[in-house]
Amino acid sequence: MGQIRVLVVDDSAFMRRIIREMLTSDPQIEVIDSAKNGIEGVEKALTLLPDVITMDIEMPGMNGLDAIEEIVKKRRIPIIVFSSLSSEGAKVTLEALDKGAVDYVCKNITRSALDVMHMRDELVGKVKAVACGMAKSNMKGSSGEGRNICHVLQHRGNIELVVIGASTGGPKALQEILPAIPEDIGGAIIVTIHMPSEFTGAFADRLHRICRLPVKEAEDGEPLRAGCVFVSPGGIHTKVRKDGLTRGYVRIEKEPEDAIYKPSIDVTMKSAAECYQERVLGVILTGMGHDGTEGIRAIKNRGGVSLVQDEASCTVYGMPRSVVEAGLADRVVPLERISKEIIRLV
Repeated sequence: MGQIRVLVVDDSAFMRRIIREMLTSDPQIEVIDSAKNGIEGVEKALTLLPDVITMDIEMPGMNGLDAIEEIVKKRRIPIIVFSSLSSEGAKVTLEALDKGAVDYVCKNITRSALDVMHMRDELVGKVKAVACGMAKSNMKGSSGEGRNICHVLQHRGNIELVVIGASTGGPKALQEILPAIPEDIGGAIIVTIHMPSEFTGAFADRLHRICRLPVKEAEDGEPLRAGCVFVSPGGIHTKVRKDGLTRGYVRIEKEPEDAIYKPSIDVTMKSAAECYQERVLGVILTGMGHDGTEGIRAIKNRGGVSLVQDEASCTVYGMPRSVVEAGLADRVVPLERISKEIIRLV
C-alpha cells in the first residue's frame, strides 16, 4: 500500500507533538491532522477518513471511549489507543478494545530514552500492521469455511491440552472463541497473549465473566485441569511441566530472559509438546510477527495438531501467515469457526 495517513487524537499538545514525531520518523507514515478532544476527533475522522487513528482515552468533554464508539458505528477505521501501565489502565484499555479499538500502546514517555525508542518502534510497527491488515480485509471476505492444509480430519490421540497464542486483535478474537466452548470440554486450555503484566489479570477476569468455563491467570505450580482456561501472566513465561505420569502443571519462569515476547507463545507451546506429546492442539490467532511458529513446529513434531485463523478474519495476518508459510498449519479457518474446530478436535 501507499503512504499511511494517520489522525492523532490527544488532549495534550506535548503528546500530539511527540506522537507526530514518532510516526513521521518512518517515511511510509504521514500524520494528516490532529485533534485535541473526542468531539473533534470524531469530526476529523469522518471527514478526513484516515487509514489509522491513534486515540488517547482520558480527554475532557467526549473521552476516547465514546469517540471510538461513534467512529466505529460509521466507519471501519483501525484505532490504536494509548494506555497507562496500571490496573485501572488495563480495565479502560480492555473496554476500548470491546468498543472497537484494534490495539493499544502503553505510554512510557516519562521513562528512559530506551523505553521511548521502544514505544516509537512499537507504535510505528502497529500502525503499519493494522493499516495493511485493514487494506487486505477490504479486498477479500471470509468464506465461512475452513480448509485442510495437511489433510488432518481425525486425530489419533485424545487432545488433553489446547494452547492458544494471540497478539494484535487477540482480545476481541478470544472473546468470541472462548465463550462458545462448553463446560464439558475434555482438555485444559492455556491462553498466551502478548500483554504486559498489568493487563493479563484483568483480561482473565473479563473472560471469566463472559465464559462458561472458569478462567483465571495462571499461577506457578497449579495443576492443569480439564475444563479450565489459564491465561499466561505478562512479563514472564508460562511453561508446562509433568511429574512422571501425573497430570501437567504450570511453571512460571523468567527463562529465557532474552525472549522478544514475555510471555512467549513459542516457549509455552514447546513445553506443552514436550509434556503432552501428540495430545496437544496448538491454535494461532491474529497477531504481528512470527511468535508461535516454532511452538507449532514442536507440537507437530510430537504428533499434535495445529489450527490457524484465516487471513480474512485476522486483524493482523502475521503470526498465522508465518505458520502457514512454514507448512505447519493442519487447518486454516475463519474466526467464527475456530471454537467449533476446537470442540471437534478435543
